[in-house]
Amino acid sequence: MVSKATLEFLTKLRNNNNREWFADNKTEFQQLEKEFKSFTMEIVTDLSKTDSIDKIQMFRIYRDVRFSKDKSPYKTNFGVALGRTKPMLRGGYYLHIEPGGSFVGGGFWEPNAEDLNRIRKEFEMDDSEIRAIISDENFVKTFGKLEGEELKTAPKGFDKEHPAIDLIRKKQYLISRKFTDKEVTDKNFKAEVVNTFLAMRPFFDYMSEVLGTNLNGESIY
Repeated sequence: MVSKATLEFLTKLRNNNNREWFADNKTEFQQLEKEFKSFTMEIVTDLSKTDSIDKIQMFRIYRDVRFSKDKSPYKTNFGVALGRTKPMLRGGYYLHIEPGGSFVGGGFWEPNAEDLNRIRKEFEMDDSEIRAIISDENFVKTFGKLEGEELKTAPKGFDKEHPAIDLIRKKQYLISRKFTDKEVTDKNFKAEVVNTFLAMRPFFDYMSEVLGTNLNGESIY
């Protein structure tokens, strides 16, 4: 479980975001961080029954303030990203624990230029399959809609009047589900996280197939 103590600590950190307070409370932070890592590994174990995870990135509590107007030295959340085994399996999972702002997310945060162009070309050629996935009842109930930053107009080489321009304009392809503090500290939260990740699989599997083939549907591996 994610303990109430975790949310309480992060709330206190939000109100005391300075090095002196953190130094005085570092022992508690280290214990809570250890608990979160253990919680994460249990999720990875469950996911690995049906998926292949090859990268676990636990984000550090320390903020990079070099180019930020906000000079607060610490993040007020715990976050972890789980990467699927490339190149065959694409998409990444993300878990974010923050008082009043916890969520489970996933998708394609920063696709490289080659992958982004391949995705756009697929949607230009045929957007029926991705439309079916993101309009599926379970997808809509769980995630709402496909999110992510997008261009204001068509990317170079694409028709701005294309029926799939709403998808083609995107620079990211992300989905997420929010959780309340009460849900986060519930005994069933781990199962809800895993089930939410599993609900992403039709989207991930489709995108993996797209990125693993050329426009003729032939494998590139």
